[in-house]
Amino acid sequence: MDKLTAMTSFVRAVETGSFSAVARELGIGQPNVSRHIAALEQTLGTQLLHRSTRRLTVTPEGQRYYEQARLALDVIGKAESDARGQQNPQGLLRIACSPALGVEKIIGVMPAFMARYPDIRLDLRLSDAYADLVAEGLDLAIRGGVLADSALRARRIGSSERVHVASPAYLDAWGTPETPDDLARHQCVLYTYMASGDTWPFRDGDKPVSGRMRIDNLEGIRRAVLDGIGIGYLPGWMVWEHVKNGSLRVVLAAHAMPPTPLHAVYAAQRLLPRRAVVFIDYLAAVFADTPGLNGVPLAA
Repeated sequence: MDKLTAMTSFVRAVETGSFSAVARELGIGQPNVSRHIAALEQTLGTQLLHRSTRRLTVTPEGQRYYEQARLALDVIGKAESDARGQQNPQGLLRIACSPALGVEKIIGVMPAFMARYPDIRLDLRLSDAYADLVAEGLDLAIRGGVLADSALRARRIGSSERVHVASPAYLDAWGTPETPDDLARHQCVLYTYMASGDTWPFRDGDKPVSGRMRIDNLEGIRRAVLDGIGIGYLPGWMVWEHVKNGSLRVVLAAHAMPPTPLHAVYAAQRLLPRRAVVFIDYLAAVFADTPGLNGVPLAA
């Protein structure tokens, strides 16, 4: 039995809840995953997983073994990275972030990063849906707001304000809202994944908003706002150039919430690989010089 492969198979089976997912990830076939874990159980003399046609369940013994095995695999990964040289991080780095941030602010600065670290490969997962780092085998996720999940750790890499914007044509037709209460008489373009639902936060409290269009993608909201469909609530970095060139106007700036931090988050129980550390360092340096991500207000 290849104990390292068996440990990896077991750990990822716990994290993904699926032998087939582990098989795809490791490229070894589902029957081999099952055999590796069965051999591990036989060697340890205890059952690690309860198997059924619907799901995998970790036994108490399996949970204890998982916690130590996860740490052991991270230590092995770090030792291999150290042995290859601290200045030459390598391997596959899996990152999750929103499509808008990834396309506009990350992909474009990756050529310089990849030239600096030629042995790092990137797997960038772009989705507005919440990513489960452990279950999806991700090293990092880029997220805005206050970190609430105690199973995650975070490093601040920037700061992003959210602003209310509308096109000049929309404001000419509907008028300019002076207070958050005025939004009751306006069309607002709603974001499907907004944590607060159909309310927008302001310094003096949340206000319910409504509109005829709801979109699950920030890029789509920006397009709708540019086309005069309604007022949007968007990250400042997404509309920075549009506001500066006059194609969008900021409204309700005096009532807006203060900027929120942007974090690189990772699982608390994992050792952060060197390739992830240098990626975070690089992105933090880039964002420090990026309008809308460096704490400089859009109105400045």
